[in-house]
Amino acid sequence: MYFTDRGIEELTDRRGEEEVSLTWLAERLREFVDLNPEFETPVDRLATWLARLDDEDDDE
Repeated sequence: MYFTDRGIEELTDRRGEEEVSLTWLAERLREFVDLNPEFETPVDRLATWLARLDDEDDDE
């Protein structure tokens, strides 16, 4: 298990049954970056990856 998996596991355990919108998620990511500006780049990369997950052009 990677170090980051602990947070993912906690998220799954605590909120795994909830349904949220992507708008809600985007707002939480913005809040997180506002509070932790040093994570702006990784959060932006994650958001971009999620946004393009189904794009056929990015499979290369």
